[in-house]
Amino acid sequence: MLRSRRARVCLGVVAGLAVLALAGPVVFVQARAADHMYTADDVPATPVALVFGARVYEDGTPSQFLRARLDLAAELYAAGSVEVLLVTGDGRPDHHDEPAAMSRYLVEQGVPETAIVQDPAGFDTYDSCVRADEVYGVRELTVVTQSFHLARAVTTCRSVGIEAVGVGDTSVKSRRTTWAKTTVRDQLAAMKTVVDLVTDRQPLLGPPDDAVPKALANSPTP
Repeated sequence: MLRSRRARVCLGVVAGLAVLALAGPVVFVQARAADHMYTADDVPATPVALVFGARVYEDGTPSQFLRARLDLAAELYAAGSVEVLLVTGDGRPDHHDEPAAMSRYLVEQGVPETAIVQDPAGFDTYDSCVRADEVYGVRELTVVTQSFHLARAVTTCRSVGIEAVGVGDTSVKSRRTTWAKTTVRDQLAAMKTVVDLVTDRQPLLGPPDDAVPKALANSPTP
């Protein structure tokens, strides 16, 4: 009987630690970003929008989720809330060059090509934020992504030294199954975010790139 009780206690402790390990990062991410998330109507103006990549189809067209992010970014640009769009994603051919596809779509929506900068090595949220800071020299930006990803993206950018605010798209919530799956996946990814921040993981960087300052200087605001 004593051994049975001890076993149950041990299982309870292990279960509690597991819940803490999963819930702790989510709480941290949400709390860190809570005062910095807005709607498109009330977001403070910043020089740059950091637009996160997502799936691109084989024919080079953005997926529904990515189109929604890009439409939101184009809306912010047209409203004068941002001046330059830094589109970040996986630029490798087997991922159909996300930033190039994003750039083409934005131009089709009326955003000047001179107001768009492509980051082809934003392989995940952490990489994109660190590269925005260390490669492109961005010190203040607006994160543009889906709302389920927004807190983690804002927290990551702020934790690496960027004054970041964010606007999250909710237009694709009608795809309930996909939305639910990606929401759960993003909550699990919060653990990786915390590990990356604590270990100060260094992504692929390369030399500094002055494309953003040049775009800010040369691209007229709407």
